[in-house]
Amino acid sequence: MATKKFMLVNRKAPYGSIYALESLEVVLITAAFEQDVSVVFADDGVYQLKKGMQTKAISTKNFSPTYRALEDYDIDKLYVEAESLAARGLTADDLVTSVKVVDSAELAELIEQQDVVLSF
Repeated sequence: MATKKFMLVNRKAPYGSIYALESLEVVLITAAFEQDVSVVFADDGVYQLKKGMQTKAISTKNFSPTYRALEDYDIDKLYVEAESLAARGLTADDLVTSVKVVDSAELAELIEQQDVVLSF
């Protein structure tokens, strides 16, 4: 099977819908098939990586720490849009895992290099 470049763009908040968790599942499945996977967090999707989230009050498991394990699956291309972080008063230090912060122009270039782009 030929390797394709997949980019998954996370734009939704982590809780309140299934988008974030479904995206994480697609990331893991795509990597299991040894594809070239990149993951982007933009807009409210940056909250998926925020340290210290407390989900007990909404009776939901906090899955954000799972992002730290992605490197174990050879998924090391994690990007966060700089403008989205800034608009939400966050920095890379506020995130649960190491990411590359890119501006919207750099992100557009990365998207152009992909074979498949899925937005969640």
